[in-house]
Amino acid sequence: MGINLQKGQRINLQKGNGTVLQNVCVGVNWGAIEKKNWLGGIDKEAVDLDASCILFDEAKNNVDVVYFGSLRSKDGAISHSGDDLTGDMDGDDGLDNEIITVDFSKLNSQVTHVAFVLNSYRGHDFGTIPFASIRIYEGTPSRVNEVFATYNIAKGEGFSGHVSMVLGVFYKRNGEWKFNAIGEPTKDRKLEETIKTVQQKFL
Repeated sequence: MGINLQKGQRINLQKGNGTVLQNVCVGVNWGAIEKKNWLGGIDKEAVDLDASCILFDEAKNNVDVVYFGSLRSKDGAISHSGDDLTGDMDGDDGLDNEIITVDFSKLNSQVTHVAFVLNSYRGHDFGTIPFASIRIYEGTPSRVNEVFATYNIAKGEGFSGHVSMVLGVFYKRNGEWKFNAIGEPTKDRKLEETIKTVQQKFL
């Protein structure tokens, strides 16, 4: 591992010592929008980004969704830290605002694809957010072992003008899990639309 993936790259989850990576986290960190007011001061506008995880079977059927309204998968393999409605209000604290954790050893055997997406709930353009980054890493919410994909969507080229994106997809081939770093913004406005985009374009 130990590599920072670019968009479109694929890796398997086998580590250098021969063991297979089991616990993966997707963390999203972002800040509230700062606007000057008529008095010359700064007003803060809360930003609600939503990280979600969709599980698909071999026929590309959506079998489960983990998001702010359902924080745990039916098989108990995936959990969500909870909905952050504001982002960092006092500058970047360096901590993830939302984290989704996956334990591949507990996943329902029917699941062949695990997709991660991000939606701006109130429709804030990614390009207007002062900082917003995503990292996909091995470890737990309190311990980062190795980061293997990062995206800077506030400063990243192509994200301005969009309010949703597909982060990446874990997929099972010949019994082994691999990862496709997608990092593509989409035209979708709602999670339901982003799920259909994943089904049609990225599985």
